[in-house]
Amino acid sequence: MRVPLAIARRECSSFFRVPVGWVVIALFLLVSAGTFWRVAITPGEIASMRDFFQFTTFLMIVIAPAITMRLLSEEMRTRNLESLMTAPVSDAGLIAGKFLGAVLFLLLMLLPTVVYVVLLFVLADPAPDLGPILAGYLSLLLAGCLYLAIGTLGSSMTSSQTLAFLGTFLGLLILLLVPTMAVDHVPAWAAGAMGQISIIQRVDDFGKGIIDLSHVVFFLSGTVLFLVLAYLSINSRRWR
Repeated sequence: MRVPLAIARRECSSFFRVPVGWVVIALFLLVSAGTFWRVAITPGEIASMRDFFQFTTFLMIVIAPAITMRLLSEEMRTRNLESLMTAPVSDAGLIAGKFLGAVLFLLLMLLPTVVYVVLLFVLADPAPDLGPILAGYLSLLLAGCLYLAIGTLGSSMTSSQTLAFLGTFLGLLILLLVPTMAVDHVPAWAAGAMGQISIIQRVDDFGKGIIDLSHVVFFLSGTVLFLVLAYLSINSRRWR
């Protein structure tokens, strides 16, 4: 476990050594602050962060590819991946370390948004319920982990950061929009299946303060699935 954690620390710190890390954080905070001010605090309405959490879930389909596009693609481009594969670290440890570094960066990016919660309690009357807010942040973390796992897979399949970004972005866009848009245009049996993979519906439930175990299992199992696929993608390079 020490090796993946060392890789995670190195990977997270590397985001702050290149402009893309600071740009991602700055853009996220700028857009999220404007969104919070427009949808969370509305005169005459009950203060809530449900719309903020839903919008942030959409926003992360751009943020997650930007975070993950260089995780493994950069190692391939600079031919460092071959060195890592011969070092005393397993492919699983490499994938886990890279992924955990991306998750840590995501947490650091979300941390300043706690200020929005403080503002909500200061400005709103009556004060909002803390339960749905905590559940909403849990949904962002779970959805973020799923997105980053998909991005890790995308980054493991190409040495081009641009292709890794675009592939991950398109994959997340399809995953997020197709179940929502297609549910009214498919047979009833298919609509039920679409509802089961709808990320927006699950995030909305969290925003209401509903922590359904099936939602947690959905996000965690999806995260593990895509990380396993990333592992197989990297492992297959040994046989090429």
